[in-house]
Amino acid sequence: MYTSFKGNTTVIGREPFYKLEQEMRLRNFSPKTVKAYLYYNKELLRFANYKSPLKIVVQDIRDYLDFLISSGKSRSTLDLAINAIKFYYSSILERKFFDKNKIVRPKREKYLPIVLSKEQIIKMISGTGNIKHCLMLVLLYSSGLRVSELVDLRISDIDVARKTVHVRNGKGKKDRITVLSEKAIWIFERYFREYQPLEYIFESYHLGTRISTRTVQVVVAKAAREADIKKTVGPHTLRHSFATHMLENGVNLRYIQSMLGHKRLETTQIYTKVAVNRFKEIGDLL
Repeated sequence: MYTSFKGNTTVIGREPFYKLEQEMRLRNFSPKTVKAYLYYNKELLRFANYKSPLKIVVQDIRDYLDFLISSGKSRSTLDLAINAIKFYYSSILERKFFDKNKIVRPKREKYLPIVLSKEQIIKMISGTGNIKHCLMLVLLYSSGLRVSELVDLRISDIDVARKTVHVRNGKGKKDRITVLSEKAIWIFERYFREYQPLEYIFESYHLGTRISTRTVQVVVAKAAREADIKKTVGPHTLRHSFATHMLENGVNLRYIQSMLGHKRLETTQIYTKVAVNRFKEIGDLL
């Protein structure tokens, strides 16, 4: 039976992963990625009864991944674990575990994104009495922001004159520019007069410190519940809705890709499968 000994640094120690941690720093990996990669590589050794990384074999990795699947871990969690283990054993230790399909990724589920109608989003926004929460919803939807990007927004990132939002150090450590709606500008003026943030747009009770992503998730879920929306709604649902509605309005897919910060156009093309404007062209058969 597998038992995780959290916080046990004496058994595994830091030394086996010193080169891994150093290489990630040199490649400028995000702190979140560094933490995740170290975690899954340590968990693999714990699962394999604290073997040395040099004594790990292909079957150890396959058994650990099978354990994650059996435990009900999501595909994204499994991908992260595979990426972490592959980077360490292939790039650092130069072992050939991932060559010739010795270890393969499970087939990806093909889920379509959940998209709300414009009427549902308007109902969420209009039903939110708190001006701060209202601005969160408006920016997530009208600018297509990720929740992590929203909480990282600084006052200096908003350009009212050009109607743009500068997303700094987004996913993949990339900057991008996206749109700032008239509705957001109007709410901004009221919000700044009332809250007077110092640095981040959305600050916690301590001025100069940002709110947590969890706070935003709670705000979005509450707004959806009060709007009587039966779908499971989170911050990313508003981002999906932004992209889909942009596509339905005739905006070029390349522009949408740029505003979302997608590396590959194929990622953005998923919204062509949920846009309903083409269904309207087909017409009703009854």
